[in-house]
Amino acid sequence: MSQLPPNPTNLRGAVDLSGLVNRPPAGQGDAGGAGAGGATTGEPIELPSLFFQGTDANFNDFIDLSMRIPVVVALTASWADPDRALATVLDRVTNDLAGRIVLVQVDVDANPQLVQAFQTQSVPAVAGIVSGRPVQLFTGALPEDQVRDVIAQLLELAAQNGVTGTALVDAAAGEAPEAEADAPAPEPPLPPLHAEAYDAIDRGDYPAAIAAYKTAIAQDPRDQMAVAGLAQVSLLARLAGRTLDEIRNAAAAAPHDPDAQLAVADLDLSGGHVDDAFDRLLTLFPTLDAEGKEAVRARILEYFEIVGVDDPRVGKARARLASLLY
Repeated sequence: MSQLPPNPTNLRGAVDLSGLVNRPPAGQGDAGGAGAGGATTGEPIELPSLFFQGTDANFNDFIDLSMRIPVVVALTASWADPDRALATVLDRVTNDLAGRIVLVQVDVDANPQLVQAFQTQSVPAVAGIVSGRPVQLFTGALPEDQVRDVIAQLLELAAQNGVTGTALVDAAAGEAPEAEADAPAPEPPLPPLHAEAYDAIDRGDYPAAIAAYKTAIAQDPRDQMAVAGLAQVSLLARLAGRTLDEIRNAAAAAPHDPDAQLAVADLDLSGGHVDDAFDRLLTLFPTLDAEGKEAVRARILEYFEIVGVDDPRVGKARARLASLLY
């Protein structure tokens, strides 16, 4: 466990799907080895807890945190007895390490994008994130001494990559700190409908988020943040409650069915396989009737918003789509 895997383009968030693309390797980027938020990786970081619930919607926060503290991710199901036993062990190990790691629990039944991102085939499964990059650790409920050994290896890997921060649990979390004279001005609040959408995403209510974004667009058709947000949360809503095997098996069984291929393209994009998603739909496009072509065209335009219109992959896909349309 001495090297990190390639850039984690398969770990994608829900609200900002572009934040994990082309993340530099550990030790590169900002001078002095600064981690997320501009602090060096060895500095203490105040957090409200050492234990968090990870979701498709909030996982970017933990990717960013892993630039400073190793993050352990436990992918579990509430109905599985081994998962409950492992959770107890991981809680104890996390407490004993006193801030050298944070633990993120992920409910596999509620978060299909993270299941895909970590390529989870069975539960419980445990992975690490160091400097924004995933590290597969183990599957199954190991004995506690073996769990401690694996986590010790993860800490060694983190140290080799300069990720040596320590979490300090802030008992006064939520209290406003005293303002400093040279402190930057606070960011302006989100527009009300955007805030409503973000709150809905955080609680997993994707239809409410979609409705909020649609209202924002109706009020201001030039609101590009709302257009991008609508595309992103619509992707989440389409994938919610579906499994990787279900989607891929349906696509393999019906290679010319637009709905099946649109679903697997959603899965590709959510897993960071942007070129695969574009190629799948653009290859399918010429074989479809007018209704199918319109559905694929609309989905590709959504993908442009999710990936970012300045991304070179979008430019290439846009040119290919134009050649098919005209």
